[in-house]
Amino acid sequence: MLKLCGLQFLLVIHSAMCLNLGDLHVTGPLKDMNFSIPEGGGVRILYQFTSEPPAVKFRLSGDKDGIIGIAPENGILYLNGSLDWETKPVHWLQVESVDANGNVVKGPYAVTIYVEDINDNPPEFDQITYAGVVRQNSRPGKPFMYVHATDRDNPATPHAQLTYSILHHFPNPYKEMLFQIDNVTGAISPSRTGSYYLDPQKQDTFTLVVSVKDMAGMSTNAFTSSADVIIHVKESLWKAPPTIRIQENSTQVHPVNISQVQSNEPNVTYDIFEKEKLPRLPFSISQDGVIYVTKPLDREEKDTYTFFVVSKDNQGELTDKPLQIHVIVEDINDNPPVCKQALTVIEVQENEVGGSNIGTLFATDMDEENTLNSRLRFKIKSQVPEVPTSNLFYVQQDTGVLQLTGRSLSKFYASNYSLEVLVTDGAFETICDVEVHVIDINDQIPIFEKSDYHNVTIAESVPVGTVILEIQAHDGDEPDTGSSLIIYQVKEGDPNNTFIIDTDAKTNRGFVKINKALDFETKPVYNLVINATNPEPLVPGVQYNSSSLTLFKVFLTNEDEPPVFLKPVYIGEVSEDVPVNTLVMTVEAYDPEGDSVRYSLEGDVKKWLRINSITGQVYTASRLDREETEMYTIDVVATELNNAAQKSRTSLILHLQDVNDNLPYLVKDNPAFFCYPVRGGERTLIQATDADEQWFYSKFTFSLADDINTRNNWEISKVNATHAYLSPKHSNFEEKIYNVPIILNDNGKPALENKVHLKVNICKCSSEMSCFIEVEREHSLPTAGQAIGILIAVLLIIGAILGGAFFHMKYKQKNEKSHPKDATDSAELNRLT
Repeated sequence: MLKLCGLQFLLVIHSAMCLNLGDLHVTGPLKDMNFSIPEGGGVRILYQFTSEPPAVKFRLSGDKDGIIGIAPENGILYLNGSLDWETKPVHWLQVESVDANGNVVKGPYAVTIYVEDINDNPPEFDQITYAGVVRQNSRPGKPFMYVHATDRDNPATPHAQLTYSILHHFPNPYKEMLFQIDNVTGAISPSRTGSYYLDPQKQDTFTLVVSVKDMAGMSTNAFTSSADVIIHVKESLWKAPPTIRIQENSTQVHPVNISQVQSNEPNVTYDIFEKEKLPRLPFSISQDGVIYVTKPLDREEKDTYTFFVVSKDNQGELTDKPLQIHVIVEDINDNPPVCKQALTVIEVQENEVGGSNIGTLFATDMDEENTLNSRLRFKIKSQVPEVPTSNLFYVQQDTGVLQLTGRSLSKFYASNYSLEVLVTDGAFETICDVEVHVIDINDQIPIFEKSDYHNVTIAESVPVGTVILEIQAHDGDEPDTGSSLIIYQVKEGDPNNTFIIDTDAKTNRGFVKINKALDFETKPVYNLVINATNPEPLVPGVQYNSSSLTLFKVFLTNEDEPPVFLKPVYIGEVSEDVPVNTLVMTVEAYDPEGDSVRYSLEGDVKKWLRINSITGQVYTASRLDREETEMYTIDVVATELNNAAQKSRTSLILHLQDVNDNLPYLVKDNPAFFCYPVRGGERTLIQATDADEQWFYSKFTFSLADDINTRNNWEISKVNATHAYLSPKHSNFEEKIYNVPIILNDNGKPALENKVHLKVNICKCSSEMSCFIEVEREHSLPTAGQAIGILIAVLLIIGAILGGAFFHMKYKQKNEKSHPKDATDSAELNRLT
């Protein structure tokens, strides 16, 4: 602290003593005083106290520290040096006035000097170099170390408010920094980029230059300091363990420790959530990250498990990415072999040679495939009967394929063999039953009862499916086998498959049926050659011969058939404006027997068409109208000339093409009106249409008739292709109905024009803005003619009533002769009268 001494000090004191009281801006009597003085301000006068007799001097005591003083004679309080907030922020002093004898006249009074801090100290880190460790894949924003700096300035002011930042980052291989620092706390953490890219295998050490500024970093005059931070990147502790293998049906006491995980952060909690939806996941995790299996597992029930392990902080937030845990349940041999069928049946022809594969025995094992636990071995345990030898069969031990050992089987010894086959997987054994049926070989051919079934005559109209002949062949092989079943086929004479033969599998009887419609004119006679075969191949050396063939002729008789049209339906197209007698189309039909055909029309309700009965040419008979019917359908009838009962019919469909032959007109959904009096700006929507076909859209033009009154009173404005607005051009309309002539044109070729009159009512309107007309009541008396007419009508009604009463009374009198009267009749008569 700089202090004044020698000549400087004397000059200050001299100046203070030479000043008059009036020259100081801050003077006053003795009293308690407080001063706030910025530190480092140097020599200065603070205040001048004034005295009253008998006081002649002033005396100062307290925390003067050799810097604060008072001139005894004139009471000037001064500093002879700079104050320092960091050394002493407050100085406590006392001042008093004394007389010539040194006795206190007034005081002591408290003088307190508060030193105001200025930013005169730079911040300082508490270490020159820092070192920290961060784990790979650490959570972004989670601090792994702190830096700390202090500032000697007043902490209650911005002078000591520090802010941290990272100046440099060595190395920095990415556009974004891998680390970040909290500017208030100095906490260093990985950035999002760093959490993703930090890898000790690529870069295990980083150097950060960390800066600290006072004045909260908001002033360009702030002091700055820096320090190096050495960061070592280490491998992440948070890793999924390798695939966990657990042997099924373990006898250990559960739960059993199977693995462990560790978070990069301390004081976390661990949890498991399942990837698959299971009734209950048989795994758990402790708060130390130890993973347990909670019960014995069964591979045959489920052979793999996948679940996730997560770590959370005390706020419940995830600290690391979830780890996927994969568990494989290892198989043990705990399942016996199972025969695929309770009884395996194999058929073997008696001529099979030794070594032939006759079938395969299938068995399964629920243990893991392609392991020794599911490897099966086969062995024949017994053969019943053991004739002619006990080892007629052999089974391949690894495949289950059954073979004949060395000789053919013969039904002479046995038709069936029962085998017990032992199947083992090394730990368990199972017996599978096999039954071998010895079947007869196909060494007999089918032989027909007749070599010629002669012929049959049938009408060509016999329906499809009719049986026309039954045939029979016999086979000497074993019944109910493929060697004895007979299949009949037409070998020759029927290239179009007109006939088909079904077989009764029990009797081998054949039924010849009609498969397609017959036609005498196409083919009147069929010479059929029928063969009989077996589905099972014949043994070598045996062949089918003529005994398996038979002959059969089919004669068709001709029948008078109706005419046949060349087309199932006739479709034509013609414009609706064609002249009468225009040829539309020609229909054609023929008679299978060659008779002449005559044509006629039926269903021509509109009498639009006529047909030439000989040629089948169809002409228009009257004017066509598409707007009445767009698609006109009638029947064409073809009749034999010599047999009118034989007739056929087909449909004729005539599509009418539209021409522009209809005038446009207005669609009058609602009457047009305007409320009286007309105020201006009103308009009503009108719509045009016509009956012609509109290919894409209707298009009409609207215009007013060319007369002066119409054009002076009304105007038309187009809305779209079909609508327009009609508006009055002024408000001077009377309350009446106006006929507005409008010219409509359509878009046909050629276009048609129509002049229509639209009635527009200028009327008084109700509150709902609808037009109404007052009905005036007639108050005049009826005329003489009207009065006479009314009188005559009244007299006729009275006469009718009296006549009815008279006839009723006569009727009652007749009934009195045969029926006694009662009071009811009298009352009724009186009522009617």
